[in-house]
Amino acid sequence: TPRELSVKRPRFSDGFLGLLSTSFLWTYALASPLGGFLGDRYGRKRVVVISLLSWSATTWAVGHARSFGYLACAQALMGISEACYMLAGLALIADYHGPRTRSLATGLHQSGIYIGVVVGGVGGGWLAQSYGWRHAFSVLGVAGLIYTPLLWAALKDPRQELAKADHPQVPQFFSSVRELMRLPGFPSMLLAFGGSSMGGWLIMTWLPLYLYERYHMSLVTAGFSATFFIQAAAVVGILVGGSLADLWSRRTSQGRILIQSIGLMMCVPFVFLVGATSSRIISAMSLVVYGFGRAWYDCNVMPVLCQTARPNLRATGYGLFNLSGTLLGGVTAGLAGILKSSLGIGGCVQVASMIFLFSSLVLFRLVMPRTQGPFYAKSPEGSLN
Repeated sequence: TPRELSVKRPRFSDGFLGLLSTSFLWTYALASPLGGFLGDRYGRKRVVVISLLSWSATTWAVGHARSFGYLACAQALMGISEACYMLAGLALIADYHGPRTRSLATGLHQSGIYIGVVVGGVGGGWLAQSYGWRHAFSVLGVAGLIYTPLLWAALKDPRQELAKADHPQVPQFFSSVRELMRLPGFPSMLLAFGGSSMGGWLIMTWLPLYLYERYHMSLVTAGFSATFFIQAAAVVGILVGGSLADLWSRRTSQGRILIQSIGLMMCVPFVFLVGATSSRIISAMSLVVYGFGRAWYDCNVMPVLCQTARPNLRATGYGLFNLSGTLLGGVTAGLAGILKSSLGIGGCVQVASMIFLFSSLVLFRLVMPRTQGPFYAKSPEGSLN
């Protein structure tokens, strides 16, 4: 009956669909500091496995949603699960790997996100088109549930006991946040992460529409071009930037943060070109360089944090990064929509290049002679790693 069809196949307005995405992002942002703290206090392995279990169950449940409220709550729960996994997972990789391999290892994990953006979009679209969107969510949820016991058997917390021995007091959330904010260089790293996220969210949100309008591409071509060139180049950038950072850090503690600053500086002229050029070829080449340089920054965020934060503060510290980056990035993407009529999307993209410049200079300042802290010393990385 029509009533049964309306229950089985809910139809939502664009506004409701936007709220679904917002419920995920806001929850992900607000849950990040607490999710990171849970990994620091209760163990990375435990939090990673529980987050995968809850994410898989919630994903499966999304495929059986029958109302907007159900979907919104499920999206919010997915945001919490994602926040817990990402932060505990990065900290766990940092625990497994010392200074000699940490940037490359973190980068390889990050490459899974880059590849997932492309493969997930194509594969999820094919599943949804061929079998319906409910089937896509159900398949992913069941796959995660099957993988959960395998992950529990394979993962270990290699440095959890070492962290407890180094700082035997049970960590408390607010005291951990206060300690992080007092660490040398942490506020600047937080500011740089927020700035890089602002530029990244602006590009990710508006680039497909910009390519569609600027070059009269089809929606499919514009969507593919806005993701593939950046993500494919980022995978290569991870390998190069991660390896260079690991090598350079053996000579000086400034190595990793200099790689971050150089990577963001590399983005500046080419992101500006994307907003200025009328050539498809130049635009595609500029997006490649942007993805390549941005990966240099991304793969070193946790390794740089490890240079100043003790082990049972690192997931919480990255959670603060995520909080600032997601909130500022979302606000910036929204402001770009407001400024679209006056600046145009191309002008907003050029503004993003200036934001990358600002973040690069903030990081470079940490290695200047007048700066005190772990990034000024010219000796290799210290004992906190």
